Amino acid sequence: QVHMVESGGGAVQAGESLRLSCTLSGSIFGVRAMGWYRRAPGKQRELVAQIIISGSTNYQDSVKDRFTISRNNAGNMVFLQMNRLKPEDTGVYYCNMRNFVDEYWGQGTQVTVSS
Repeated sequence: QVHMVESGGGAVQAGESLRLSCTLSGSIFGVRAMGWYRRAPGKQRELVAQIIISGSTNYQDSVKDRFTISRNNAGNMVFLQMNRLKPEDTGVYYCNMRNFVDEYWGQGTQVTVSS
């Protein structure tokens, strides 16, 4: 059974940093991509950052040069280093992993950035 748990969220001031972690329990055959999404208050969930199995990454424009996504060698953890946080980064952050046929989600971790 697949289970993913996010950690590292919290409440910070603008300009500070947080590092989110996502740990996969169980196994997902043929993971193609791992990513972080966020749901800001009153908005739909949106992609923040993604790392493909090849190692290439892509980011939402608003977080480029501030956020960095990475994974461990075992492929069961994905991280999001968030620097120079802004109030508009506030939201619930979800870990996502997908293969060719399905995708899996964590339950989310809250990030709150105050000005």
